[in-house]
Amino acid sequence: MATAGLQVFGQPASTDVARVLTCLFEKNLEFELVRTDTFKKSHKLPEFIKLRDPTGQVTFKHGDKTIVDSRAICRYLCTSFPDEGNKKLYGTGSLERASIEQWLQAESQSFDAPSSELVFQLAFAPHLKDVHPDEARIAENEKKLQNMLGVYDEMLSKHEYLAGDEFTLADLSHLPSSYYIVSSSDRGRKLFTAKKHVAKWYEKIAGRDSWKQVVKMQSEHPGSFE
Repeated sequence: MATAGLQVFGQPASTDVARVLTCLFEKNLEFELVRTDTFKKSHKLPEFIKLRDPTGQVTFKHGDKTIVDSRAICRYLCTSFPDEGNKKLYGTGSLERASIEQWLQAESQSFDAPSSELVFQLAFAPHLKDVHPDEARIAENEKKLQNMLGVYDEMLSKHEYLAGDEFTLADLSHLPSSYYIVSSSDRGRKLFTAKKHVAKWYEKIAGRDSWKQVVKMQSEHPGSFE
């Protein structure tokens, strides 16, 4: 299948867009990024902050195919281009793939909500004039995430990565929100460094070239908050 015509619409600061970009870099696929502003939140924001909104949406187009769910886009890229780039990203057998799917489900259903709330409260809200971090919501979602990371830590004591000893979509899908939380504050960082195996895992996945390229894109445009 030709890779020509792969288009991603959105801002790299968006966790959904960042997830898709990381997958594209892992698969070593050529694509066009069209920077558009589509927001899930309705608050009016200054332009320089809007471009850094982690809640921005993603749209992916390939020929007559349009997908708006970031995890579905990653699955599509892996199944449509199995021989490109990282061939193990979506597993090489049915058992591996089933395990990856279990982790993708855990990430979307149990990890995403508390981590997204913490991304907003710790990394984004402090830079908004009319929005103050909500301590009760931070504490509530910290507890949820700590519980999840406790489960992850146990699994990561047996394997290098979530679905085994290879980096897969299971790990990749966690990267955007995890990075924001770890980078936002000491408080956020400690959620990941407090657990030995999670800390080691995070360092490995955040150190991948594919993710470094995404972070570079996030920092190049539109600049820092300062």
